[in-house]
Amino acid sequence: MKWTEHGERVIYDSPWVSLHLADVEVPGGARFDHHVIRRKLPAAGTVVVGDEGVLLLYRHRFITGTWGWEVPAGRVEEGESLEEAAAREVLEETGWQPGPLRRLVGYHPTNGISDMRFELFVADGATYVDDPSDPSESSKVEWVPVERVRELVLSGAVQDGLSLTALMFWLLSALP
Repeated sequence: MKWTEHGERVIYDSPWVSLHLADVEVPGGARFDHHVIRRKLPAAGTVVVGDEGVLLLYRHRFITGTWGWEVPAGRVEEGESLEEAAAREVLEETGWQPGPLRRLVGYHPTNGISDMRFELFVADGATYVDDPSDPSESSKVEWVPVERVRELVLSGAVQDGLSLTALMFWLLSALP
């Protein structure tokens, strides 16, 4: 059943995100206001795979008050391709220049309330360039053996949805 949209108005707007109030009607049901979070640009993340395992960041997220392992990821900048953004984020956050990227999957993580879109890639290998250009991104950057990555996912040490989706999709695609 498709909901009917009668209009939408902006409640809050910033360069990163806007909050809207959508006037919607459920088929055969009520008409009401529904909050919608809109993002200006998508985010891109990359599973970087090398001989040593998978390149991960260990970081704190103040919003949830949690520590966890994550893949390099971030917002696509205006005029930047998804692949360019994914490669830039890897280099900025880890100091490693990723090898060729191939697309894993794109998805909407919270499509019941937001139009946010994540695009995920895998990079085969990387070349060390220098320390991360933004050291505030993580407490440590490590090559983690694949079996340990599986353990981190299963134990809950990977907390964010983008990284969980990227790692699980990559792990499943790597199965025979």
